[in-house]
Amino acid sequence: MPEGNFRFFVMAKEKETDFIIKKLLDAAGIECQAEGCAIHEVQVALQSASKRGTGRVGFPEFVGQSGDFIIVIEDKASATNQVKYINESDKETLLMDLKSVTDYAENGALHYALHIIEHTNFKKVFALGCSGTDSKRMTIRPIFVSPTHYRLLPKVKDFSSFSSENISRYYEEVVCGKEPIEKVELREILGRAQKLHEDLRNYGQLGDDEKPLVVSAILLALQEEKYNNFSTENLTGDKVETDGKKIFAALCAHMTRVEVLPETKKEMVINKFRFIVDKPNLSEIDARLGKSPLRYYAEYLHSQILTAICNNSPEDVLGRFYGEFIKYSGGDGQTLGIVLTPKHITELFVKLAEIKPSDKVLDPCCGTGGFLIAAMHEMLSAVSNEEEKAYIKRNNLHGIELNDKMFAIATTNMVVRGDGQSKLICKDFLKRDAELLRQNNYTVGLMNPPYSQGKNKTNAHLTELKFICHLLDSLADGGRCVVIVPQSTMVGKTKEDKADKQYILANHTLEGVITLNTSTFYNVGTNPVIAVFTAHQPHPADKLSKFVDFKNDGYEVFAHIGLMPTPKAEELRKHLLDCWFQGKSAPNSFIVRSTVEADDEWLHSFYYFNDEIPTAADFEKTMADYLTFEFNMLTHGRGYLFEEAIVGKEVCNG
Repeated sequence: MPEGNFRFFVMAKEKETDFIIKKLLDAAGIECQAEGCAIHEVQVALQSASKRGTGRVGFPEFVGQSGDFIIVIEDKASATNQVKYINESDKETLLMDLKSVTDYAENGALHYALHIIEHTNFKKVFALGCSGTDSKRMTIRPIFVSPTHYRLLPKVKDFSSFSSENISRYYEEVVCGKEPIEKVELREILGRAQKLHEDLRNYGQLGDDEKPLVVSAILLALQEEKYNNFSTENLTGDKVETDGKKIFAALCAHMTRVEVLPETKKEMVINKFRFIVDKPNLSEIDARLGKSPLRYYAEYLHSQILTAICNNSPEDVLGRFYGEFIKYSGGDGQTLGIVLTPKHITELFVKLAEIKPSDKVLDPCCGTGGFLIAAMHEMLSAVSNEEEKAYIKRNNLHGIELNDKMFAIATTNMVVRGDGQSKLICKDFLKRDAELLRQNNYTVGLMNPPYSQGKNKTNAHLTELKFICHLLDSLADGGRCVVIVPQSTMVGKTKEDKADKQYILANHTLEGVITLNTSTFYNVGTNPVIAVFTAHQPHPADKLSKFVDFKNDGYEVFAHIGLMPTPKAEELRKHLLDCWFQGKSAPNSFIVRSTVEADDEWLHSFYYFNDEIPTAADFEKTMADYLTFEFNMLTHGRGYLFEEAIVGKEVCNG
């Protein structure tokens, strides 16, 4: 190719990269000017920022401001022009000679960032080097630049972390290494849960199933404090009007005040708390405390927990406490029939279900109410009118729970959130007539059903697929259904499972399945998936369902805390939702769109095929790994393994 044509080809490719970068910036809501800057001080500085050091004008591809930070972007069409290090053994230091800053994206971005630092009052700059002409394989490397140093940061998929809403947090967590506020708060909550669990055991001699009920009873009673009908100071340890009677009277008053309906539900919940009146040791003065255990618990909950639950957060704090009680008691949750769904999954559910304020939501296995709380939070955040909010709480949240103790806790959770009229019932969902439920016109179904109950012919009617079929049948036409189940559910090995999958396709639509992080239920040992359906619309034979590998969701298990988000979690979730709803392109290794059959395994791993051609670097790494393995075997006296392989090859060739 003649030199002039080659130069034109390269320029055209770089314009293509510019276009992709601009789209990513727009998606993140970041205003960056191409080859210039709207900030006068920066614009003046760039008048002398030539890469050749001539003191003449020099502009990066994009530059702008986000929050208190300047953003500088340099891009190249070819991935081979991403970065040039001083040497390959030191991948923290960039080579800053003329050719490097001219030919390489990261080096060029750093050049402009250093110039801005030196010639303006802006002292915190993110330089981003980008390369590629394929949005699926675009390389984006952030570099934080200050007057004293620069630091190469982990690569990102897009610019969402640098939006005005996220950039300060990104700086604090990724650059400064500060713990996320959620991690700090969760550590505090877990510490308080552990202490309360131990105190409930030590001072109250309470069983594992009684502990969360005592917590719930006290939380309900404390709601009456604002009406001057109850106070922790009233808990005096009196032997006639005992502290148990006072707490029970206060919780009954509050259940009446918030008009928990129907009356039968209110009475059922109240009866679950009656035992606190009949346990004298809870109300008597304990010499170790100088007060009754009930007063001690009430004071602790008032000062340490109540605010965290009442802040209208989607976090299911009572559910978290319940899970901690189970964990500290040495159980795995299944002995009490519960697998609590983590907060980030309940929040993902409401996004996948596209919940709107007008929706009518059903959770037929509601547990402590985590899905309903997340749905309520999503609905309320979309309206400002108090009448609309009251209507949502009164009419749009419906739950069914078989376990009577869990039902009491779920009701408490909703009452404490300001929703005493949620439509919760204590029934067996599978015994409820689907056609009658369908008449209620539920537009959204959210469910985490009991796991591993249908293990033999006797209880084959309790499989996860049976719950899914029954929920789909119970929803309104076109209802959106989101469930979380073990991977094995989507495999469908048995004859009955295959029949259920065939039934689903004949009557409903499978929108897709998302394979989750194997640590999502890390203390239970279940590898979960999220499945999304549309009710009462037979699955079209040519429909392309979506199958996603979301095992890398940005969440990790931290010692003594549990599952927590890393700084990349929000970016990864946004990428998932963009691919799911917007059709954003991504490699087959992340999302596959395929027609389905009942006999298929409805999992990403079943439909995935590797369409990426291995690079020379992939080949070199594979060879290096093999040679390292062979050398290790030889040095440990196992060279005969390779001799046998050679003999076998010779025999085959013969």
